Amino acid sequence: MSKIDRRKLLKSGAAAASVPFVLPRIAIAQADNRPTITVAVQKVANSNTLEVLREQSNVGARIFYSIYEGLIDQDYQGNLEMKPGVATSWRRIDDKTVELKLRQGVKFHNGDTMTAEDVVYTFGPERMFGRGGAAEPGRTLFTQAGGGQGKEPPPEIAAVAKRCWPQLDRIEIVDKETVRFHNKTPDVTTEGRIARMVSEIISRRGYEEAGSWLEWAQKPIATGPYKVQEFKADRHLILASHDEYWGGRPPIKELRFVEVPETASRINGLLSGQFDFACDIPPDQIATVEKNPRFEVQGGLIGNHRILCFDRQHPAMVDPRVRRAMTHAIDRQAIVETLWLGRTRVPAGLQWEYYGPMFVADWKVPEYDPKLAQKLLKEAGYKGDPIPFRVLNNYYTNQVSTAQIVTEMWKAVGLNVQIQMRENWQQIFDKSTQRGVRDWSNSAPFNDPVSSLVNQHGPQGQQQQIGEWTNAEFNTLSEQLETSTDRERRKAVFKRMLEIAEREDPGYTLLHQNCTFTAKRKDIQWKAAQAFQMDFRARNFQMPKA
Repeated sequence: MSKIDRRKLLKSGAAAASVPFVLPRIAIAQADNRPTITVAVQKVANSNTLEVLREQSNVGARIFYSIYEGLIDQDYQGNLEMKPGVATSWRRIDDKTVELKLRQGVKFHNGDTMTAEDVVYTFGPERMFGRGGAAEPGRTLFTQAGGGQGKEPPPEIAAVAKRCWPQLDRIEIVDKETVRFHNKTPDVTTEGRIARMVSEIISRRGYEEAGSWLEWAQKPIATGPYKVQEFKADRHLILASHDEYWGGRPPIKELRFVEVPETASRINGLLSGQFDFACDIPPDQIATVEKNPRFEVQGGLIGNHRILCFDRQHPAMVDPRVRRAMTHAIDRQAIVETLWLGRTRVPAGLQWEYYGPMFVADWKVPEYDPKLAQKLLKEAGYKGDPIPFRVLNNYYTNQVSTAQIVTEMWKAVGLNVQIQMRENWQQIFDKSTQRGVRDWSNSAPFNDPVSSLVNQHGPQGQQQQIGEWTNAEFNTLSEQLETSTDRERRKAVFKRMLEIAEREDPGYTLLHQNCTFTAKRKDIQWKAAQAFQMDFRARNFQMPKA
């Protein structure tokens, strides 16, 4: 097979710019000199809600860090280590129990003071787990606005809660300043689960007094530095300063996230002064921004990998050798060098170095081997049956270009993969028509493989919930990884799970580690995170002095 022309790869996937919807800047008399800051984003939210249990997404993580807070925070500008949030400290009681001291004087957006009762309610059946339990297997998540018109949350809320907290027993109020998380089984990751996006504390009164679940979900009441002022799905989110914030008065009076789908429009809006920040900048546009000395681009590698998920229910993909062939047909380094200009890398499987002792250093993704791919397809008896590949329009940076390149690589070994453009996640997951391959990404919200491999691909994970892929041994090992306290045993189990899901019976394959690049005004002091989260607290934002 001839080597793929990388110059041609660079030319694929170019998109035309369009004129975005832009919020007008209106001069408003203010009692202080704090600014209004506008952030141009590719997408504000995937659903029409701001409920973390519903909007479990990369774009949700970006906005939620200004609205919500958990008991334990993470140092996103540093080394991602855990640090105090609305709890000041925590300690292990035993393998099943973690005790936390609550920060005193924390105010919710409605002016109420946070209490231990709010913490218990946050994780209770009314809000999180649901009185009816988790959603039935096979139910599609990432749905659009449908449920939640009444007081009961949609059933997918409980499915997400069960995935993130599979064995939570109860939360005990020790005293007004102390709570204990009790697990049904041993769990060395409890602290990470408390810190991850899904465990943010909400106001019990705010939740109960909302007219409906949907009303709550569009204007949640939490403890973050900014509170929801106006949310228009597919248009914008306007946040106002929460002046009673326990961490000090926020530095921004009004924080606006405006949806601008086209990259060129975000960049042009930044350069013209319409926006102060522009997110999701492709590497080949960084130089364009930085030609103007008033602007800069920040960002780099984050705790997220771009992956492709396989639906083994497709007749052509039942045989694992076909899926294995797909993994060996991809020249990942070519994608890194062409579309990402070498600014990212091919990772060592679905893991990150910040796993520490749990990181499997001798693991790697399937090698680029077109001859092996062709051999596997011949052994499997693949006859060129079409395989659908569902793709969104650049929800991920370089998404369409990547899909086009990968499809050409598959074509080169004899795979008949056909791109199907879709408008939203509901259409991506829809199983009324035959599914084959889909684009996705996988994050590690805390420093253990259960946060990524088990959370998204295990028995409670989304891939199995929607009926794409399952493996009995993998599921048994998932339970062991979640409950064992023996580090060496856990590491061996993790490695075996990688062998199953990435090589023997592929449920997914990795493309590259993800990067985020944010263009901004150079005069604003602000540092990008090693994650999708954007921090606009006083510790990470300062306007130039007059």
